[in-house]
Amino acid sequence: MMRAASLVTVLFLFPACRAPGGDADTMAMEPGGETATFDVRHELTVPVPEGAETVRVWLAKPEANDPAQKVSRFALDENTPATPREVVDNEGNRYVYYELRSPAAGEFKVVNTFQVTRREVRSGATAAKTRPYTESDLKGMERHLAANRHVVIDDEIRKLAKEIVGDETNPVRMSKRIYDWVLANVQYWVKDPSRWQASKVGSTEYCLTSGTGNCTDFHSLYMSISRAAGIPTRSTYGSFFKESLCGKDQDQSYHCWIEFWAPELGWVPLDVAVADIFVGDFELNDGNTSKVELTTADGYRGRDPAMVEYYFGNLEPRRVTWNRGRDLVLRPPTANGPVNAMPKAYVEIDGKEVGSYGRKLTFREVR
Repeated sequence: MMRAASLVTVLFLFPACRAPGGDADTMAMEPGGETATFDVRHELTVPVPEGAETVRVWLAKPEANDPAQKVSRFALDENTPATPREVVDNEGNRYVYYELRSPAAGEFKVVNTFQVTRREVRSGATAAKTRPYTESDLKGMERHLAANRHVVIDDEIRKLAKEIVGDETNPVRMSKRIYDWVLANVQYWVKDPSRWQASKVGSTEYCLTSGTGNCTDFHSLYMSISRAAGIPTRSTYGSFFKESLCGKDQDQSYHCWIEFWAPELGWVPLDVAVADIFVGDFELNDGNTSKVELTTADGYRGRDPAMVEYYFGNLEPRRVTWNRGRDLVLRPPTANGPVNAMPKAYVEIDGKEVGSYGRKLTFREVR
C-alpha cells in the first residue's frame, strides 16, 4: 500500500545494463554517454459529472527498472481525496491507482512529482556482435512475437516482412532493413498537417494504408513487420523533455519508441518516428514549424543524416520511460478489458472509459 504524502523519496541506482553474453532481461548499452536530470511534475485532472458513483484512475509512474534512468524523490499530493496505492499490470508496469466513491461533482485532481536522471543509450549494436536466433533464444518471447489488437500480423504483413528482410538472418541487419523501409515509405504527419493526420489508436493498418501517422502508428507498423520476420520486438512509452519547454506551463505529451531483442546484445532501442523528421524531405512553413519543433527532443534544424543513423540503436537522454507493451491488463481490472496502451493514464467513471481528462507533464532541468 502506498500512502499519500507530501514527500516520499525513493532512490534507484542505474541497473546493470548487460550481463555477459546478453539475455532476455538486459538492454544493449555501452558505458558512458551524456546524462541529464529533470525535476518533474505530473498532474491529472478528471471532470466529474453530477451523480457519478465511482471514479477510478490509473496514472503512469516512471519506470524504476529501466537501465537508462534513475528515479528519485517520488512524491504524492497529500490533499488528494482518495488514498493512492501502487499497482502493476501484466507486464510489470507500475501505476498510482486512485478510487473515489460518491465523488462531488466538479474536478478530481491528482499530482505526483519526481526527479529523474536519464542516461543516453548508445547500444553499440552491430551485426558482428550478434548471431541468428536459435529455438532456445525465442522461448519465453511469444508475446513479443505475437499480434496485438492494433499491431496486426496477417498474410499481407508476413509477405511484406519477407520482401523487406529477404534471406537475412542476422537480427541487426534484419532490423536495419525494416528501419530503412519504414523511413522510405511512411511520413510523420507533422510534416504536412494540412494533408496528413495520425490515427487515434496506434494502428498498423492505418499507417500502412495511409503512409503516415504519429509515433505510435510508425512503431505499430514497424513492430508488425519485425515480429512477422521473427524478431522479438516491444513498444516503449514515455515522454520527451523538450528543451524548448523547460520550465514552461505546457504539457510534454508522450512519445513511444521500439526495442528489438538480439542474442548477445539484449534489447536494442530505435526510434524510427523521430528519425523520419531528420530525413528532411519537406519544407517548414507556418502550418508545420511548431509541430515539427516539438516532435523532437532538442528541436529541428533541418535535414540531418547523422541523426537518422543515430536513432537506430541510440536514444538521447532527454526522455523518460513510463511503461512497455500493448493490450495491457491493469490491476484492479478495468471494466472494458485490456488497455491498448498507457502513454499517460486510464480513467473510468462508473465503468465507462473517460478520454476527456486533463493531463499536464512539466519539468525543469537540473544543471
